[in-house]
Amino acid sequence: MKFAILNGSPKGAESVTMQYILYIKKKHPEHEYNIINIAQTIKKIENDEKRFEDIILQIKESDGVMWGFPLYVMLVCSQYKRFIELIFERNAEAAFENKYTFVLSTSIHFYDHTAQNYMHSICDDLKMKYVGNYPADSWDLLYPKRRARWLLFVEDFINHVENKYPTSKHYTPLKMRDFKYTPGKELDDSNKIDTDGKKILVLSDETNENTNLGKMIKRFKDSFSSEIEIININDIDIKGGCISCLQCGYDHKCSYLGKDGFIEFWENVVMTSDILVFAGVIKDRYLSSRWKMVQDRAFYMTHTPTLIGKQMGYIISGPFNQIPNIAQTFQAHVEIQDSNFVDTISDEFGTSEDIDALLHDFARRLVTYSNVNYIKPITFLGEGGKKMFRDDIYGRNRFVFLADHEYYEKHGFYDTFPQNDERAKKLNEKLIPLMRIDRVRNKINMKQEFLRPFIKVIEDSNK
Repeated sequence: MKFAILNGSPKGAESVTMQYILYIKKKHPEHEYNIINIAQTIKKIENDEKRFEDIILQIKESDGVMWGFPLYVMLVCSQYKRFIELIFERNAEAAFENKYTFVLSTSIHFYDHTAQNYMHSICDDLKMKYVGNYPADSWDLLYPKRRARWLLFVEDFINHVENKYPTSKHYTPLKMRDFKYTPGKELDDSNKIDTDGKKILVLSDETNENTNLGKMIKRFKDSFSSEIEIININDIDIKGGCISCLQCGYDHKCSYLGKDGFIEFWENVVMTSDILVFAGVIKDRYLSSRWKMVQDRAFYMTHTPTLIGKQMGYIISGPFNQIPNIAQTFQAHVEIQDSNFVDTISDEFGTSEDIDALLHDFARRLVTYSNVNYIKPITFLGEGGKKMFRDDIYGRNRFVFLADHEYYEKHGFYDTFPQNDERAKKLNEKLIPLMRIDRVRNKINMKQEFLRPFIKVIEDSNK
């Protein structure tokens, strides 16, 4: 059989992800494997229509399609995202319809589920026969049992193709709302919000005031009594997407340094803001590939937060609430940055008057929270993600992300290891031996013991 492998790594053949494919090729040489380096050659694919058509023809002539990519900021890289956009923009969906497919990702398992969910939904939108996903740890191929597991997964996929087994659908098509947002009359000065000297920045991939998003941004801007800054990310001096060279891991110095203006923009404009709003149009099942490029390039600081203490939120045009996956990535990204996630305002629901009111209140809350430095407690999305970084950087990937390790060490990230909790250690040393004595354990009212320190706080008038 003939398989088309769509390589989503900017490294091309030198990627870890493609080693998994080469292993399958070694174990099942009876099949033909056509590896197409999508992410590495995306500019050529985008600018050369014949090159794009040749890829689509290879897909059309294949018996199955394998999507393979390394994780990039909870999703695929911007270059791969752009290829997916091209499929829909150039009406090439028919080549994928009814093709058996699976999705391979390589990562440390940090939000690989959101990347897998995204690709699964894209496969369903393309009407492919989705057999499953394989979320590999980047090092899995080095272990015999894990290699065997990968081989079993692919053999099951091949079996599906050979026997034409049925596959299930999980994602329904998005329903686009036919709605034209029309802002109401301009607010008078008495109803406008004082920025209180806060630097407010809106980054958007669309600022045309004839579009819903452009009108929403203008309405948000007009909610304030002072000027706020609005920047179209298409105007940023950014040469290209992250190429995964990992040069930044040692000292947070990007290989693009001196070649474009992105780092200066991020550090001098974005990082200096007090209130940061990202705005964008839903494109397939995420924001645009241009937005993804900005997110990927901001990874030059790797796993070190750069947006600490900000009030953040989103203004979105499109079926945002039909894609819970994207909502999860938005919230997680803010929480991991140690910032405050305020809200996402979209044009998906309500009348123009409703959206006006939401945008105005959004502006009010952003300034109010900023004035009191309010950061709400993070959820599992942030807590789990930060601990995963902490553990991985302390351990096996310290040599790769040495700059992260030095930052984490300096800022007490490793103090959050359970074994470093002095209070917990003393408590365990004292209570665990007692809990092993039946007559003692049976006399303890655990509910009361848990409540005892809380009761002290409630009863202490000074707290």
